[in-house]
Amino acid sequence: MQVAAVIVAAGRGTRAGGGLPKQWRALAGKTVAERTLEAFAAHPRIGRIVLVLHPDDIESDLWPAGLPSDVVSGGATRAASVKAGLAVLEGEAELVLIHDIARPLVSADVIDRVIAGLATHDGAAPAVPVTDALWRGEADVVTGTVERAGLYRAQTPQGFDLAKIIAAHDNASEDAADDVQVARQAGIDVAIVAGDTANLKITTSEDFSRAERLLAERNGADAVRVGNGFDVHRFGPGSNVTLCGVDIPFDRGLQGHSDADVAMHTVTDAIYGALAEGDIGQHFPPSDPQWKGAASHIFLEHAVALAAERGFAIGNVDCTIICEVPKIGPHAPAMRARMAEIMGLRADQVGVKATTSERLGFTGRGEGIAALATVTLVRT
Repeated sequence: MQVAAVIVAAGRGTRAGGGLPKQWRALAGKTVAERTLEAFAAHPRIGRIVLVLHPDDIESDLWPAGLPSDVVSGGATRAASVKAGLAVLEGEAELVLIHDIARPLVSADVIDRVIAGLATHDGAAPAVPVTDALWRGEADVVTGTVERAGLYRAQTPQGFDLAKIIAAHDNASEDAADDVQVARQAGIDVAIVAGDTANLKITTSEDFSRAERLLAERNGADAVRVGNGFDVHRFGPGSNVTLCGVDIPFDRGLQGHSDADVAMHTVTDAIYGALAEGDIGQHFPPSDPQWKGAASHIFLEHAVALAAERGFAIGNVDCTIICEVPKIGPHAPAMRARMAEIMGLRADQVGVKATTSERLGFTGRGEGIAALATVTLVRT
């Protein structure tokens, strides 16, 4: 049977902090929305995905446009947003799974169980039995207990016969807690299938931390890699130095086979190091004339792409530039912005700072510039 998915992402929830709606915040190298969409796009039974966005996000570059999905504008309530997504699918599928974008750790097994439940019922949804004791209380005082037998914590995706859930929403109240409530109001029986405690709904900042831990456990010991890089270039004739892709006026230049951006070379080597892939010289040999005078962003972009090919996203970068001159501080914000642009990161994932060697050694004598960097890679 044709199975489609409606992913509801029209909320503005900011309780999780970060200054953005939670679906657009990063979770171990990808946005919450990206992880959720990937889970459904990778499932062999899902033939079509409808992503329901807030009207303000339709033209945004935040949502992962590269993933296969129809995009529609949501409404003022969750129910209105679900109806907007269902309307796109009317007559195009037999079954639909409705999922909250804020559950990025949904597994293929949970999706399988919901679809299997629809073989015998017009509705099916995952849930986890309540195991904790339940109290009633007033003014922070326990006033009673609640019997927990037969109680469940509801999850998504919640699956339905498409035509029947569309009809149910047409006659439902706008304040329904979820689609199971809408279905039950319309007389649709909903089967309970086994949920997954890892299928958490991200609401608070603590939920982000828990989700990252769960992803690390899922990905195993290779979930995070760390690499370091170190490079040196001497001064020579010139009128500026290029550091982190930013030209800084100076009475000398840095010498090297390429543009001699010592800081960018160092970050590039740190990425290669985290991948156990050697250094720039192995990928772009200085003996090859095509790289003479080359812009260093070519090397950095290659390292970032290689990490992505191996299944890693860059978690953060920290680069220290060691020199007496020129002064780095005034240019550091521009350096961070340029490095973030090249690597596809936020500026707050890139650290650039400078120090001197207290006039000791070749940097102290003003003979050149050194740089060192550390990079973390996160398995995606």
